[in-house]
Amino acid sequence: MLTGRYEYNLDAKSRMNFPPKFREEMGETVYITKWLDGCIAVYGEEKWNELNGKLNALPQIKSRELLRFIYGSAQDVTLDKQGRILLPRYLKEHAEIEKDIVVIGVGDHAEIWNRRKYDEYENRSKTEIDGLLTMLEI
Repeated sequence: MLTGRYEYNLDAKSRMNFPPKFREEMGETVYITKWLDGCIAVYGEEKWNELNGKLNALPQIKSRELLRFIYGSAQDVTLDKQGRILLPRYLKEHAEIEKDIVVIGVGDHAEIWNRRKYDEYENRSKTEIDGLLTMLEI
C-alpha cells in the first residue's frame, strides 16, 4: 500500500525523483496519466491492469469521456538509474507543475501535485475530512 508525502523539485529537463519506497512497490515501469483534482496519477503495472479491467467493464456509453481522459493522456514511463521519471509537457500543464512537487501515496496509486496546489487542496478539504472522520467515529 502506498502511503506518505514526499517533496521534490522538477529539474531543468522535466525529471523528478520518485520515492524509493514507491519504486520498490510499483517497479521500474509505471503508468502516468491525468487525474482528478488537477494532479497526475502514477500506477504500477499490476494496479494499472486492475484499473484497466474496471474501466473496460463500464458501459461505454457512460464511460467514454472518462476513458478518453485517462487513456488519452496515459503513458508508460521507465524510471532511470537515479529513480527519476520524466514528466511530459502536457501532464505538467494539467497539474500546473513548474518546480515544487508533492508526491503522495493514495493506497493503490501515487499522485503528483504542484506543491502549492496540494497545500491549498489539503487546507480546503480539512473541514470535510474532519466531518468524515467524525462520522466514522475515528
